[in-house]
Amino acid sequence: MVSMLHSLAEVVGPNHVVTDPDVLAGRGVDHTGRYRGRASALVRPGTAEQVAEVLRLCRDAGAHVTVQGGRTSLVAGTVPEHDDVLLSTERLHALDGVDTVERRARVGAGATLAAVQRAATAAGLLFGVDLAARDTATVGGMASTNAGGLRTVRYGNMGEQLVGLQVALPDGSLLSRRSGVRRDNTGYDLPSLFVGAEGTLGVITGLDLCLHPTPRHRVTAVCGFADLEALVDAGRTFRDTDGIAALELVDGRAAALTGEHLGVGSPVEGDWLLLVELAADHDQTDRLADLLDGAHMCSEPAVGVDVGAQQRLWQVREALADVLGVHGPPLKFDVSLPLASIGGFAREAADLVAAHAPEALPVLFGHIGEGNLHLNVLRCPVDRERALYEPMMELIARSGGNVSSEHGVGTRKRRYLGMSREAADIAAMRTIKAALDPTGYLNAAVLFD
Repeated sequence: MVSMLHSLAEVVGPNHVVTDPDVLAGRGVDHTGRYRGRASALVRPGTAEQVAEVLRLCRDAGAHVTVQGGRTSLVAGTVPEHDDVLLSTERLHALDGVDTVERRARVGAGATLAAVQRAATAAGLLFGVDLAARDTATVGGMASTNAGGLRTVRYGNMGEQLVGLQVALPDGSLLSRRSGVRRDNTGYDLPSLFVGAEGTLGVITGLDLCLHPTPRHRVTAVCGFADLEALVDAGRTFRDTDGIAALELVDGRAAALTGEHLGVGSPVEGDWLLLVELAADHDQTDRLADLLDGAHMCSEPAVGVDVGAQQRLWQVREALADVLGVHGPPLKFDVSLPLASIGGFAREAADLVAAHAPEALPVLFGHIGEGNLHLNVLRCPVDRERALYEPMMELIARSGGNVSSEHGVGTRKRRYLGMSREAADIAAMRTIKAALDPTGYLNAAVLFD
């Protein structure tokens, strides 16, 4: 180990190999605070070439490596299990400018989402993925989990924003697919292999991101519903509407919490809230009004036409990130469901929580257009987590959903992968993993049980 650490220091510089126990202990805790691991060292390479060399040295020394970006994983995806070397991409934060003609940006994997958004905005463009964790989430990590977020209904997930990728492979080589053409269809689509692979096949070091024109007009509304099925029906209509920019479900119980603790209450009455936004190069206000006329709401909607009013309405959704932890780290379930199953799932999930953790409070929110939802169980004692987790996974599978949506499988959900993937599918993934990482040293705790 001493020899390997010395070699790593020669590659990245002695200041970027950290063995301080307090630092490592802090890096071994996941974003939720519920899961912990152990590590032997933290290494912070500053270039793609250094990342590749670090991987080669660790492989040759037989050391496990866990990759860390912004450490916003909610499924213990960055928690080490084998006294690992932690490889941080935090120094790979370069933004090499925005090409306004081709509408693309070349960025390092450690660049935060917020930094990419600022660069795009300064160039009069827009990046299509937005998350509440934008200030800390890194675009490399977001690609590794194929993150979606608040604009998925219009622009799609991270995989749909990529026009180029650079990856350090487990053998210490660099793969660069960063063509200047708009449609690169020569040979295998290798970059897509690393999107959603959660760092098990290689370390993303750089990305070429697709940017979009900024719509000149936006209109936002928050609508209240007494019945979740009625909200889902309205969401289905909005999802298929040209100009849809956002479509978010918010549990009325969550809105009550933001009102109580942050003073950001719901602007409308309803057990379930729907935030909808249309955006285009022409005014969408009348069109939104026509669409809302057909929705079975329980109160008049709140509509924002100017920027200030829209920001106030968005607070209903954005404030959730700050209030979910008010009772301690919540137990999180990130799920993907058919729209027709959402109402039944919400009822059965609440019954499960009541049966296994009666003092806990389930709140549901997320991206209703795709059925990508986040169930957070607040006030759930740690000793009740195991009793609740597996029945919830079984309910998700029984409802026709996937046990992971946009947060990844990570370490926490790896034993349930078979609920969403057939045996042949998992075997094929393992074959690819073995081909690129024969010793299985890279992100060994992630994805596969």
